[in-house]
Amino acid sequence: MKIYTKTGDAGLTSLYTGERVEKNSLRVQTYGAIDEADSALGMARAFAQVDDVREKIFTLQKLLPRLMADFASLNREPTITADDVAKLELEMDALESSLPPLKEFLIPGNSKGGAFLDLARTITRRAERLACELSKSEDVHESDKIFLNRLSDYCFLLMRREDLMR
Repeated sequence: MKIYTKTGDAGLTSLYTGERVEKNSLRVQTYGAIDEADSALGMARAFAQVDDVREKIFTLQKLLPRLMADFASLNREPTITADDVAKLELEMDALESSLPPLKEFLIPGNSKGGAFLDLARTITRRAERLACELSKSEDVHESDKIFLNRLSDYCFLLMRREDLMR
């Protein structure tokens, strides 16, 4: 099987559920931004010096295909649920309690891993903005929007941990 299919040559792509949509649709832009965040997280994991940060990033990366599938699907129940949001919030609470209080704005770049985590945070924020815009005209699962919001905060906490512990 060849890598190219030629089915997208006219500017359309297939959703996971089979529907054909414009490649520049908000839905495709949203799951594309999540894909970009996943790549930035991969770079963060490759450069992270703190073992538990690498492990947490990897665990998170295993969830992102499900999140992308939610945005690449129509008329399906979400695969990212309120339970996934709750688990992420528990992880965030534990991580935040292990960090010193934040007393100033942070400037990214103290470490390579931390810088890529901050890049993942900003890409995730863009994905969230796109998801919010998409929800004005199409159904978007609330759990997916909430998860995106928490995800960017989690990236920020992981960046702080990486930069503090290196």
